[in-house]
Amino acid sequence: MSDQDKPLIAHLVGSLPVEDTESAFRTVCAALGAKLERVPDGETGRRRRWISFIADQLKSHPDFEVDTAVPVLEFRQWDGKLVFAINRLTFKPGVDPKKVSFHTGYADDALHNFAVFDRLQREGAIPKHLKYQICSATPHAIALMFVSPRVREAFLEIYSEHLLGEVSRIMAALPHHRISYQWDVCQEVLLWEAYLEQYPGYREEVLGMLGRIGDAVPADADLGYHLCYGSPQDEHMVQPKDMGVLVDLANGIVSQVKRPVRYVHLPVPRDKNDEAYFRPLAALRLPQPTALYLGLVHAKDPAGNAAKLALARRFAGVSGVSAECGLGRGKPELFPDVLEQHRRLAEAG
Repeated sequence: MSDQDKPLIAHLVGSLPVEDTESAFRTVCAALGAKLERVPDGETGRRRRWISFIADQLKSHPDFEVDTAVPVLEFRQWDGKLVFAINRLTFKPGVDPKKVSFHTGYADDALHNFAVFDRLQREGAIPKHLKYQICSATPHAIALMFVSPRVREAFLEIYSEHLLGEVSRIMAALPHHRISYQWDVCQEVLLWEAYLEQYPGYREEVLGMLGRIGDAVPADADLGYHLCYGSPQDEHMVQPKDMGVLVDLANGIVSQVKRPVRYVHLPVPRDKNDEAYFRPLAALRLPQPTALYLGLVHAKDPAGNAAKLALARRFAGVSGVSAECGLGRGKPELFPDVLEQHRRLAEAG
């Protein structure tokens, strides 16, 4: 049976509006356990702000300073509202980039939270079939947001090595068959949309990096990619006209990764209920066994969610349903309903 012939699964992108890792596991497993294949740790604490904690680390890093020669990056959402004004960083004079080190804590968190996952799974609070989902931002997420374009290449070289080291440490410590690794692809989507400034060779650079970090995950662990338009204040940075950019980027990713990609997740905004938005899915070329998950689950909109799924299925097979992005920065009071909408749509599908 192919993935597209199986019952729909529910997929949770990563962040959740809960207090800690154990609460994340218990809450989502109680609500959706039978419909999930993976369960994230909720990205609680410092990771609630996705990559902002890394910006904080870089701003206090002894080897970096603000690059006053480049303009401030104004990060505005689709309606023009200013979310962040970012002073981008460069290496201090005399610093050799190759000697710069980082401590993001991705591996520390993954190992600590897997221990919680393992305990709860042995106790029966987490169903036995579920895998622990680890989520990380890509190297370009940091480079395109917080680093001066004048040192982007040098930064990417050293920061990607750090992240690959974190992956290697995780994989050396944890049983591969019980984990899933998800790369969160946001700034790359914004670059494809020309929201962020495009530069010569950006396509080759980005796709090469996405392939490289995907191949760093051993083939006996799950690998997925979550694409999104950013939601720092629960609003998109860009309102896309259709899924064309997402399809182009997804096709590029799977063409670069040598090992199997287990799934690709693509978002669908709440107000996109027209066939034209979904039509580019006809050009999606996902090889077996790559599954398509669509982020079309929205709170208190069961009819709209079902309509989006039906429209999407005119153009592509859909194996899983999800929210557009992580739920940790949304309205906590909507969280129970969003989980319920995941369950309803997965069961109806």
